[in-house]
Amino acid sequence: MSAAPLLEVRGLQVAFGGRPVVHGIDFAVAPGEKLALVGESGSGKSVSALALLGLVQNARVTGSARLAPRRPGEPARDLLALPERELLAVRGEDIAMVFQEPMTALNPLFAVGDQVAEVLELKQGLSRRQAWDAAVEALAATGIPEPARRAQAFPHQLSGGQRQRAMIAMALACRPRLLLADEPTTALDVTLRLQILGLLADLQRQTGMAVLLITHDLHLVRRFADRVAVMQEGRLVEEGAVATVFGQPQHAYTRKLVDSRPSRDVAEAAPCEGQAPVLRAQGLRVDYPVPLPGLRGWFRRGRFTAVQGADFALAPGRTLGVVGESGSGKSTLALAALGLLPAGGTLQACGQGWQGRLDADRPLRRQVQVVFQDPFSSLSPRMTVGEIVGEGLLVHEPGLPEAQRRGRVVAALADVGLSEAQFPGLLDRYPHEFSGGQRQRLAIARALIVEPRLLVLDEPTSALDVTIQKQVLQLLQRLQRERGLAYLLITHDVDVVRAMAHDVVVMKDGQVLEAGPVAQVLGAPAHAYTRALVEAAA
Repeated sequence: MSAAPLLEVRGLQVAFGGRPVVHGIDFAVAPGEKLALVGESGSGKSVSALALLGLVQNARVTGSARLAPRRPGEPARDLLALPERELLAVRGEDIAMVFQEPMTALNPLFAVGDQVAEVLELKQGLSRRQAWDAAVEALAATGIPEPARRAQAFPHQLSGGQRQRAMIAMALACRPRLLLADEPTTALDVTLRLQILGLLADLQRQTGMAVLLITHDLHLVRRFADRVAVMQEGRLVEEGAVATVFGQPQHAYTRKLVDSRPSRDVAEAAPCEGQAPVLRAQGLRVDYPVPLPGLRGWFRRGRFTAVQGADFALAPGRTLGVVGESGSGKSTLALAALGLLPAGGTLQACGQGWQGRLDADRPLRRQVQVVFQDPFSSLSPRMTVGEIVGEGLLVHEPGLPEAQRRGRVVAALADVGLSEAQFPGLLDRYPHEFSGGQRQRLAIARALIVEPRLLVLDEPTSALDVTIQKQVLQLLQRLQRERGLAYLLITHDVDVVRAMAHDVVVMKDGQVLEAGPVAQVLGAPAHAYTRALVEAAA
């Protein structure tokens, strides 16, 4: 860097209970620069950023983090040596932060305008009226439509992208010199991610602030950052210009990250003629009851159509990808396919329709299983691995002897790459003792043990790091080839669809905009919305 650094970090070490998790890292950020700190979960990147502002509790933080003065002649300040009172002045004014999940970072009891105005009142001493006007201007600068009205809305009344824009408005209200953006787009759809990154880039150019982007998404780093620093297990292993590091990675870990884009390894044969679909829908429609405004809501309820007129068919051994942004209706479609929502039109799974009665649907539930997005929340923390994986056998084969049931559990775990040799006492362990990728393997084993014909995969890798995502996708591809499984894949990730799907359905606002073979739809999209999704993932 030619310019003197705005922030220079040397020997940063963070330890919990005497155990270091960040091992003396060095990096610097120049004025106006965009530096990305990348690595998988547990690499120490978020802890390092939080430690700079004294936001890591019960930790021992050592080293130095020298922040350049605002005006010439003033001394630089070491953030790690500042008392809490002086550090309070730095937060928001010199360095601001945008957190990963705006729904948890924003106070649900206050309107977003009040939360932005509060920062201006505290940091700049503005009156209540001045702060409110400035808050509306800050929201307008982030591109929120009708900022004066949106300022009066509560967080739950805004979309995910609007909530993240409100967070950015709050962070930039005092025009900080450095913005720490901790996974600012992870919870957003692919097109919204690009909008937020574009917004950050525009605001960065207008204000001249520097940005430290903390992320595990290399795709976003390529589009946004000037330089990149790669962290592994609390150590900085490689640093340099984005084009250099990604084009010619020197460290083995960086090469592993760069090579982690999902790869396609599926059986490409067309479905056999006359073979009955595992899942078929014609004119599928799903409605939700919603309250009506005013007095009408006391006496009757309205209807919201979440899926309208969807047609598709899924053959054995093939994958149908359903892609779209949040609110497109893809998860509602998955719930209808699982018989968990009443649906109009025609819907048949394995040649049968859902009856809506537990006893009548039980045989079909064995044929149709599901793998959820977040393995940690979908696995009971109070059940052992043996109980979790074997639970389906207790329901569908209650007469199976315990020894045989245990053998089936061990075999199912082995199929997904988990064994007693790797994890002694495997069947007696609990989900919290495993990593995210291992927990997702447990969820897949739980689904497979009853030998289904169809798996509904609801964002099965979106909660995982890129390297773990690739491993889980490779596992699913192998299982499909070996068992002839059909997959209904729900996702917003175009790269995952390219790697896994034979056919794809593109949804928006509850309607199917485009459908067909994945190479045709993603290779030469006919609809403008599909083109936007493909371009956002390029």
